[in-house]
Amino acid sequence: MNTDKIYAEQIANEYAPKNTTKVKQLKKLDAKAKNPANIFAYTFGIICTLILGTGMCLAMEVLASGIGVIVAGVIVGVVGIIGCGVNYPIYKKMLAKGKAKYGSDIMKLAKEISEEE
Repeated sequence: MNTDKIYAEQIANEYAPKNTTKVKQLKKLDAKAKNPANIFAYTFGIICTLILGTGMCLAMEVLASGIGVIVAGVIVGVVGIIGCGVNYPIYKKMLAKGKAKYGSDIMKLAKEISEEE
């Protein structure tokens, strides 16, 4: 068995141009449509959750004490709750916008794939 030949073929395959199939193109388009909405929703959700947690810590006098801290904690907590509450509607709008933008291309490519089989 010639291991040098096998090794050379493996390296040559790494540098050979890759043929992208229509299914891979379809997956990439689907990711382009969905990823911005997902990234925003996760990031915004984490930030709002941290804001809510900070408000809770202030309201329960974990970080500091005093009536002013409690009031500030309630206000900060409410801001976090509102942010968490609007996260899903914003996500749905961003997802619909992405689907509208790439929907025709995805449908066209999906139709081509289904007609080939």
